[in-house]
Amino acid sequence: QVQLVESGGGLVQPGGSLRLSCAASQRFGAVAWYRQAPGTQREWVATSTSGGNTFYLDSVKGRFTISRDGTKTTTFLQMNSLKPEDTGVYYCHPQGTDYWGQGTQVTVSS
Repeated sequence: QVQLVESGGGLVQPGGSLRLSCAASQRFGAVAWYRQAPGTQREWVATSTSGGNTFYLDSVKGRFTISRDGTKTTTFLQMNSLKPEDTGVYYCHPQGTDYWGQGTQVTVSS
């Protein structure tokens, strides 16, 4: 059974940083991060492909960095210069699959 475990969320002040991790029980190709704020639809944030290419939502470009470890089983999301609008539950999702983790809450507030 595939397991995806996100961690690293928390409460941070605007302008602060967090590093999210997604530990998977197996290797995947492309992996993405999504987020969902209360009362909104889940939103794509960033993708890292198996070839090392990365793609970002326009509103996080220059602030967020997606990366993966050498085994390709852990995916990270470094989030800098956080804004209140970045608040939400963040999920990792291996693209092309139906697998989702339980999510990790990120709250940006003063």
